[in-house]
Amino acid sequence: MPPLLLALLALALCCAGFIGVLRLARRLDNYGIVDIAWSYAFAPVAVLYAALAAGWAPRRWLVAALVVAWSARLGTYLYRRVMGHHPVEDGRYVEMRTRWAADFPRQMFRFYQLQAVSVVILATPFLLALGRAEPGFTALDYTALALLVVALLGETLADAQLAAFKKNPANHGQVCAAGLWSVSRHPNYFFVWLSWVSFALFALPAAWGWLGLIAPASILYLLLFVTGIPMTEEQAVRTKGDAYRAYQRRVSAFVPWFPKTN
Repeated sequence: MPPLLLALLALALCCAGFIGVLRLARRLDNYGIVDIAWSYAFAPVAVLYAALAAGWAPRRWLVAALVVAWSARLGTYLYRRVMGHHPVEDGRYVEMRTRWAADFPRQMFRFYQLQAVSVVILATPFLLALGRAEPGFTALDYTALALLVVALLGETLADAQLAAFKKNPANHGQVCAAGLWSVSRHPNYFFVWLSWVSFALFALPAAWGWLGLIAPASILYLLLFVTGIPMTEEQAVRTKGDAYRAYQRRVSAFVPWFPKTN
């Protein structure tokens, strides 16, 4: 199937799927479940592309399997976090209820549909990589695979270290600065972004492969300037005060690096 038609099919399916997620969110009265749906949505999109794209089959299914693994890990982590706090809703969605109070149903419908659109746009590297017809794995493929393995291990370790820190009652209200969190204030975000870099590398040799760079560039922008670090740190300063400000002065915001000693 031609790439454009594949993308349009994925878009139609995602938009329909997110309408179903919205109905479930209304029933649960918890709109934060969209984060779970967004994370899991990349897996079926990748499988759809792998099944219908015209690229070399071993590469198609390897990349699809890697996307499924990444998507399942992130989605399951968010499922446990969101549903572990249910019926308490994530603060971002509580704020949306207030901001959109006069037109909440329509605005939330638009928001959910935008999530569907973002899945298809960010899945551009998958579409390009799975359409590569040349047989055999290249050095760039192996580099992308190694990078993704590092990213998955880093994401998993960062999440586990933060969960272990929060599980200890003695750490309540404290700043996690253990393990990877001692060299980056947001190692989970960094390794998520690294995953998208690896997907873009798989796509790079394809015709128009540079379009795959849209995904890591968009994710980096969102993490650094929109919904990632700014919102997370605003909340952290609000709840942890001077302790978090000192952590900000000492530890790199994103890329893991040696902490400042003074």
